[in-house]
Formats: sequence, structure tokens, C-alpha cells
Amino acid sequence: MNIGLFTDTYYPQVSGVATSISILRDTLESMGHQVYIFTSNDPKVGRNVYERNIFRFPSFPFTGFPDRRLAYSGALHAVQIAKELNLDIVHTQTEFSMGLMGKFVAFSLKIPAIHTYHTMYQDYLHYVANGKLIGPRAVKTAVRNYLKNMEGVVAPSQLVYETMLAYGVTAPIRIIPTGVEVNHHVTDEETQELRQQLGLTTQTPVALSLGRLAFEKNIEDTIDAFKEVLAQNSAAKLVIAGDGPARQSLMEHVAALEITDNVLFTGMIEHADVPRYYAMADVFVSSSQSESQGLTYLEALTAHAPIVVMNSPYVRDLITDPSIGVGLDDVELLATALLPYLNKTAQVGDVSKRDAKINEISAEHFGTEIVKFYEVVINEYRTDDERNSDSIFGAFSNPFKR
Repeated sequence: MNIGLFTDTYYPQVSGVATSISILRDTLESMGHQVYIFTSNDPKVGRNVYERNIFRFPSFPFTGFPDRRLAYSGALHAVQIAKELNLDIVHTQTEFSMGLMGKFVAFSLKIPAIHTYHTMYQDYLHYVANGKLIGPRAVKTAVRNYLKNMEGVVAPSQLVYETMLAYGVTAPIRIIPTGVEVNHHVTDEETQELRQQLGLTTQTPVALSLGRLAFEKNIEDTIDAFKEVLAQNSAAKLVIAGDGPARQSLMEHVAALEITDNVLFTGMIEHADVPRYYAMADVFVSSSQSESQGLTYLEALTAHAPIVVMNSPYVRDLITDPSIGVGLDDVELLATALLPYLNKTAQVGDVSKRDAKINEISAEHFGTEIVKFYEVVINEYRTDDERNSDSIFGAFSNPFKR
């Protein structure tokens, strides 16, 4: 089938959403489908640069979140492109500009549209006027309005599913966890080479925090816990891989705790290098409590790195055996949970259960489930006049009205 993915966020922007869309595209194409990405333009991508099956539209930086973009024109052009491509379905990945454009395309061509809800916006409201302009109630109303008239919604986790129900979403919802590439083939030589580049020996106990350095990720809690770790294992190192708006604040926090020699900030890393970072670590750690699907957790798992993270309905479904890791209800327990992995004393449980979980979260399984949902939606799509009269344009009214 011919599939149109509409997203405000895509490479070279770095985010879990961009990674998820890339995985979806690659997996669907490997299954023989044609996938086309409709997204915002990006200053890092030249206007004359060829990108296979990617269509970019004029955009501006999102207020308070400058590395994210919002498209401001091109809807009619998108309809023309989609018509020439003979799209069978629109799959939106954002509730903002490109998502609205995707709905407009679907309505104009009379094809079904579904949506993946990626972001728990109540955890990001501080980016807009320090949280004073938009509140949780407005988010609930906006999301419900956007999803009105959608033929289906993909929830990457039980947490998202429950949130959609609480918001009053009436479209069919299917839980389909985002898959990840499970065949990294990182060699021992590659992991040792990376350790040497970072100034680490083969025996250095290493905890890894990897992802965008944003304030809502609560990375300060990880740093505080690592201060406690060092009191019992002074040789341990914390590698913080990634970049973002919280980096300077985090570096200052490390300096204030006087643990600069034991905490390494790598800055932005290439996507292709990510598997090597997981593979060289003894344990992956995250103190974030805002993850809707936790792609970094899955990536760490596929590299056979145990994870120590904060509990959520999603984490409870993921961590079903000690070989996978530990989910915590209290951030104060982070240091205690990290030490067995760093000291090489952790009892990892039944490794076969970890292997089974890896298969369950594979990109192939993800793609198969998405295609099944597409087929159901397309088969059940209604084209009668009553449906069309229930205008999709309701989503274009003020999205934050009560």
C-alpha cells in the first residue's frame, strides 16, 4: 500500500518521535510498502538536497522549543502530491501543523487517517510561557478535538491508552509499542574502542544516560544518585550522552557536587553510534517520569544492557524479569538499584526471558501490527455522505478552547 506519514519532527532533528518514524518507515518499506514522509523544512537540510520520498514544507521554530518546527503553508500542495502518489492512508505523528495538514489531505482525497499519540504534553507545558498559557485541561480538549473523526489511534503504551480514554477519545485505539532494530552486531572491539575514546578502561564500571538533555527528563536525579554510588564505588563513571537545553545546568550541578571527574558529557552523538554506547555500558539509567514509550529503554535492552528506570504502566509491562532490569517507584532508590550492576553482583535471572522480550519489541513485530491496523482501518473506512458531513475541519478551530 501507499502510506503517507505526516510529522513536524524528522531527521536531522533528534528525538524519540523522529527515531520512531524512521523505524516505521524502514520496516514498512522492507515489507514492500511505499512510504512517503511529509514534514517541515529544516535549516540543516539544504533546499536542493535530495531526500528519497520526503517532502518538506515551509516552517518556523516552535516558540520555547527552537529545535522543533511548525509548518505554515503548503496544504494544497500536499494534497496534490498525495493525489499523485495515490495514497491509501494518512498516518499523522503530530497534533500540530503537519498533523492538521495530514487530516486535510485525508479529507480532500477521501482516504482514512489514523494517528500515533507520541507525547505526554502535560509534562512539557513549561516550554510555553512557563506553563502559564496552557494547562492540562486545555491539552485534554485540544487532543480530543484533534482526534475527532480519526479512523484510528495508535497508543505506543498502556499509559498512552489510558490517557486517551481519560481524554474522552472515541476513535478506535490499538496499543502497538514502537519497535526497535534488534540486530546491531556491535563487536567487542568496537565497544573497547569507544571506551578508550572516552578515557575508560575495560574494567571501569559504567552507567549510561542517553537521550535529549531536557529538564523534564529529571537527569539531575540521576546525577544525585550517582553521587551516592561513588560513595561505595569510587571507580564508577556516569556517561551522559546527548545534548539539549539542560546541558549547561546539568554540568553546573555536577560541578557543585564535586564529581566532575566521574561524569562524562559526550555532547550530541551520531545516530549510527548509539548502539555502541549501549553495548559498552554495564547499565542504562533514566530518572525520567515523562516517557510514553521509552525508546531508549528498548534500545538498551536490544544491546543487552540492563535498565534501571522509573516505574510506569509501560515499564511494568516491559520489565517482566530481572534480566531486563529494575523499575523503581522512588527515585531515592536509584543508587541502590545501580550498584549491583556496576559491582557486577546483580542476579540477572532467566536470560531467555530477555531474549523473548527482545523479539516482542522488534521492528518487524511493530511493522506487522501496524499493517494489520492499516488494513482494518481501510476496510472499515466509511465514505457515506453522513460521515463527510461530520466535518473534519472541526480540528482547525482554536485547539485550546474549552
